[in-house]
Amino acid sequence: MARDWRKLDESDVRVRPGKGTRPRSKRRPAHSDAVTAMVVGKDRGRWTCAVEADPDRIVVAMRARELGRTPVVVGDTVDLVGDTTGAVDTLARIVRVADRTSVLRRTADDTDPFERVVVANAAQLLIVCALADPPPRSGFIDRCLVAAYAGGLEPVLCLTKADLAHPAPLLAGYADLDLPVVVTRHDADPAELRERLTDRVSALVGHSGVGKSTLVNRLVPDAFRRTGEVSAVGKGKHTSVTAVALPLPDGGWVVDTPGIRSFGLAHIEPDDIVAAFGEFVAAAEECPPGCGHRGAPDDPDCYLDTVVESGDARPGRLASLRRLLASRAGADDAPDRNSDDQTI
Repeated sequence: MARDWRKLDESDVRVRPGKGTRPRSKRRPAHSDAVTAMVVGKDRGRWTCAVEADPDRIVVAMRARELGRTPVVVGDTVDLVGDTTGAVDTLARIVRVADRTSVLRRTADDTDPFERVVVANAAQLLIVCALADPPPRSGFIDRCLVAAYAGGLEPVLCLTKADLAHPAPLLAGYADLDLPVVVTRHDADPAELRERLTDRVSALVGHSGVGKSTLVNRLVPDAFRRTGEVSAVGKGKHTSVTAVALPLPDGGWVVDTPGIRSFGLAHIEPDDIVAAFGEFVAAAEECPPGCGHRGAPDDPDCYLDTVVESGDARPGRLASLRRLLASRAGADDAPDRNSDDQTI
């Protein structure tokens, strides 16, 4: 018979705890059997990884639940568990992401506070620029230099189409930066460039028409096939439009970064750029709070001028530094600073 509810008290009521109140262990598996891999591609919530950075051991993986929304990008070093055979229709799990040694970051524009990591752990940034057709854009080069210095990558300027114009006029503006330069042309093998990239992880950037795809195809003869392979998600293959790492025949990786329409620098502070110019670092600490280090009239009390006056730095170095700071601030009115028609 049913009990009379009017005669019930607290001791007669039993409440089943919800799922959120159940005690849960804080212990997590150590994953001592995990294998190390390099992320070489990403597509629709799946990451393509090269086990031990071996291009012949490709595995498709998903992010483990315990990682939450931890970002995983091309170039990251990760630990994998589960099925790491790479067989069709199999998935491994990414359980750890190692600390990054460098990051290539950007924002959608110079006012966007949300930064995006494009490539991780690249040793150098290859800035591909044509000497003609299309004409070189110094503003684009400056913004790439800022991103490289701030992210811990070594910038390398790669000038293409040297058969159409001489590089001297453009290089004159970068003489005081001690910037490595490689000059290529369509009718010659890029042997010097290949030597610089061998056994290193290098990211490539360059706007449309400068010959970046031609370089990639020469450096990686089967680049189109490789792009399809690292875009595989276990069921079929397709060409990715995001960053993708391609193995070089003689060792090393080149990361092609198509599809980025703009290179915003809202996430970069002036001191991030100054840090790449060692002779000015100590003086920057003497500058007043909020100093942009651009000199008069914007920063009349900037202390960097004293380094040049004392003879500890070349005037051209300070001028180059301030040009980069102006590019970061968007102060230069040149149309190529952050135009929508550039693709990197």
